Amino acid sequence: MNGHSCSEYMQVSIEWNKEMRVAEYDVDAFIVLVSPQGIQGGSMRQVWNSMLLPLMESHLFQAEPFQTYAVPLQGRGEYRTVIFVGAGERPLTSEELRVAAAQAARMAMKMRAKKLAWELSSPLLAFSVEQDASLAAQALTEGLILGAYRPKQYKKHSSSFQGIEQLIFLREGQAAAAEVPEWEKGIGRGRAYAESTCLARDLTNLPGNFLVPEDLAGAALKVAEKHGFEASVLGEKELKELGMGGLIAVGQGSVHPPRLIVIKYQGKTEWGDVIGLVGKGITFDTGGISLKRRVGMEEMISDMGGAATVLGVMNALGALRPAVNVVMVIPTAENMPAGNAFKPGDIIRSFSGRTIEILNTDAEGRVVLADGMTYARQQGAVKLIDVATLTGAVLSALGDVATGAVTNDDVMLEEFILASKRSGEKVWPLPAYKEFWDMLKSDVADIKNSTGSRGGTITAGLFIGTFTEGLPWIHLDIAGTAFLNKERGVNPKGATGVMVRTITEWILAQEVAGK
Repeated sequence: MNGHSCSEYMQVSIEWNKEMRVAEYDVDAFIVLVSPQGIQGGSMRQVWNSMLLPLMESHLFQAEPFQTYAVPLQGRGEYRTVIFVGAGERPLTSEELRVAAAQAARMAMKMRAKKLAWELSSPLLAFSVEQDASLAAQALTEGLILGAYRPKQYKKHSSSFQGIEQLIFLREGQAAAAEVPEWEKGIGRGRAYAESTCLARDLTNLPGNFLVPEDLAGAALKVAEKHGFEASVLGEKELKELGMGGLIAVGQGSVHPPRLIVIKYQGKTEWGDVIGLVGKGITFDTGGISLKRRVGMEEMISDMGGAATVLGVMNALGALRPAVNVVMVIPTAENMPAGNAFKPGDIIRSFSGRTIEILNTDAEGRVVLADGMTYARQQGAVKLIDVATLTGAVLSALGDVATGAVTNDDVMLEEFILASKRSGEKVWPLPAYKEFWDMLKSDVADIKNSTGSRGGTITAGLFIGTFTEGLPWIHLDIAGTAFLNKERGVNPKGATGVMVRTITEWILAQEVAGK
């Protein structure tokens, strides 16, 4: 097996150099952010300008946003290549800086560069809408790490290249020394966000035979041990004793028993004002007795993407240590067809005591999340976010572009959407009208697990919301955004680790607001 999450290797730092003698640095490539005005006005360093003018005149490089061009060099000291990255004619948002950095990283990966230096010239912040050194540092660090990501490979013969090992930001100018602490702060946050997203990507990309509920529990315990968090894993016997009928029913058709994974992060003196994160952990979803079609079923390795997201968030909290309290709950199971699998028409009793009429065994994620939500409340959660690759219907509504959101608290969701705009991840709210809640009523049980195709994303979310018992809550359906068919923005083909950065950003905002 070969390949890695790039974050295992890349070290990021900043250095202040008054004279910026680039030839002194022993790196494989320099990265330079370029605007058309900088080329035409001659404000770029002369060594770069002399290269850029011929490129621009020949239309090989126009410094358009996210355009990259690599020039091999000789006789320029130790570095052997310069990578020019276009910035366009107007200042870039943090998200655009993130994408520009990701493009630079991809070019460096093609070159098999191990060591990079990014020249941060004096007018760098002129490229940034926010005019904030910390935000710029965070965006560039995130983009470079996320863009350098490559999934693990399982080929007999593969490249020995292990990815980018080192990145140095080089800063010059009179204000540079004073800005270094802000850059270091941004680099630290960007690294935590990006590495945690890479962790979620790695887990989501794992084949189903490499990740069963027990394996997911093991991965979670490693994160908890790394950061010194309190953690526990409930096995099949304990789940039955507690009466977690939803999780037991979904997992009973598999030879790999279900698990309930719990991690607690306590950043305050007292265990109160707890945020609950609940992630769907279906390690493979065949649909059960309501069997899915063959075409596309291989992508169901990603059906634990919600679990990977919340586990990534916990990893970020371990690195950043905000003054908040968070409990993470992952109900994890395999949904398999078998002689003892749960069936359409079954009535099961959830951990909350509510009975559920099963109309579709392929609507299993909401059933396990129901038990997870109840358990998170029992652990003290007073605000809840659940994350799940829940419905195909969200793809019909939003494609693979935006995550669908359902809530019972519009203020909480507005705060969350603001966080998503800072992180660059798109979230779109869906309505929660009374009529949608009414569609969940069953003739023979307290609630039914499927309402058909109409309003499917909304009613699936509201099913989960039933088990919040009225606490403020957001449901995030990442079925379209957790796994992509082709590279886009900072995301690779395959698992994206979506919502790790947004949820972490929202939690940090809760700390600042004292909520």
